[in-house]
Amino acid sequence: MLDSGVLNSATSGGSALGLSPLDPNVCQKARLSRDPRFDGKFFTAVKTTKIYCRSICPVSPPKEENVLYFSSAVECANAGFRPCLRCRPDSAPNSPAWKGVNATLDRAIRLIDEGALQQNSLPELAERLGISDRYLRQLFDKYLGMSPKAYVLYQQCLFAKQLLHQTQLPITEVALASGFSSIRRFNDCFQSQLNLTPSSLRKSKMNSLNKLKLKLYYRPPFDWPYMQKLLEARAIKGLEWGDSSSYGRTFNWLDTTGSFTAIHNKDKHLFDVEIELNDVKHLKSIVNNIKRILDLDVDIKSVEHDLQQSFVDGFSLNSGIRLPGIWDMYEAGIRAILGQQISVTAARNLVETLVINLGVKVENNIEDTNTKNVNAENTKPKQERYLFPSPQAIVDCELDFFKMPGSRKQTLRNLAQHYITSNEPNDPTEWLKLKGIGPWTVEYAQLRGLSDPDIFLGGDLGVKKAMEQLKDQFKTDFTPEQVSPWRSYLTFQLWSQLS
Repeated sequence: MLDSGVLNSATSGGSALGLSPLDPNVCQKARLSRDPRFDGKFFTAVKTTKIYCRSICPVSPPKEENVLYFSSAVECANAGFRPCLRCRPDSAPNSPAWKGVNATLDRAIRLIDEGALQQNSLPELAERLGISDRYLRQLFDKYLGMSPKAYVLYQQCLFAKQLLHQTQLPITEVALASGFSSIRRFNDCFQSQLNLTPSSLRKSKMNSLNKLKLKLYYRPPFDWPYMQKLLEARAIKGLEWGDSSSYGRTFNWLDTTGSFTAIHNKDKHLFDVEIELNDVKHLKSIVNNIKRILDLDVDIKSVEHDLQQSFVDGFSLNSGIRLPGIWDMYEAGIRAILGQQISVTAARNLVETLVINLGVKVENNIEDTNTKNVNAENTKPKQERYLFPSPQAIVDCELDFFKMPGSRKQTLRNLAQHYITSNEPNDPTEWLKLKGIGPWTVEYAQLRGLSDPDIFLGGDLGVKKAMEQLKDQFKTDFTPEQVSPWRSYLTFQLWSQLS
């Protein structure tokens, strides 16, 4: 069996990214093994067909002399290759070679994937990052070999290809959902970027608008039972739902409202995700946020390899522990404030009270999976569904339905007001200026609302207990800082050791 750690070190990036080149011998072993753990870490381009594939492509493997290896789909496209229609490289779990190389680029990519360049110009994005737009273009050219706008365009085309393969949305709706303002522009870009036409991929009939299903892949291992157990213990009735194999919730995203349900498929290493939206124009950024909540893009084997170095020989981590997210940092902050110094159950009850009193009720299509059948037709009652309360709703309310000190209510209003007035509401340094909010609240919100990979909740009681319980398992010189930038994964590892 090929060691994933060897591949990880060998495939830290291609020469086009300004990083060490791929090792063809290692990549050859990986592609011939078709091991899903390597999916997305590199791509195989075939010189004779001008097609590039995932390492798990089901077609007969080409001869080695006809193969080139690239660390990203972007590089394949720049070299003139088009994506395979069998393995669909657009569906591969992300493993960008630039990840962790440059913090500014990392943030820029995240903001772009969230739709920053759909709403603002490149100079405005650069100003938000605290750099010049010239320097931002230089970063993209150095690490990705293309401009920011070219990167956006290619990602839009890959996302559109995924929608054409996996959904029944009309082509005009696919264009809109992928960020194109006109069908003509969409057709031209799709042809130039992928050497394909949208109509050549569309074989299915039209379905109801704004209801779609996607397959979101990950690289194993994935300890879904642990994540599901954690999500279930904190699930807010009416806002979230699920069972042993699924998790779903309602959401707001800019001016779009909707819901999703993600159903785990262990055998195929993916989630079947059902999404309902009132408007598809922000679909790409919404899908990226769902992937963040489920932590689908992380190379968990590499993370665990780094974490393992801090423990004595013979100690085994709980493999596959990921970061279960909350929809956004605002919601995570409100939930953290309500959860200060009380149990998980008590905090959940407070959040449910808030949602029922201030959340906007929406159309209900979700069955209550926790209620037994109640009528002769053997159907389940549908639970009421709500959107999480907006900042304005909290600011405008006295919160009299809460039996808690007035100072705690004011803290909720302070954070809500901050989200109404601030240009950078997710900045943790600004949160700490708000009365009633301390480091634990901010760090918890970053951990679950942003899925920041480098948050260590050293002040958490559960973390303290686990550290004491495992003190003989750590190396003598261990400090949490040694596992940076993966301290969030250490936090969840410690919680999992307690359970």
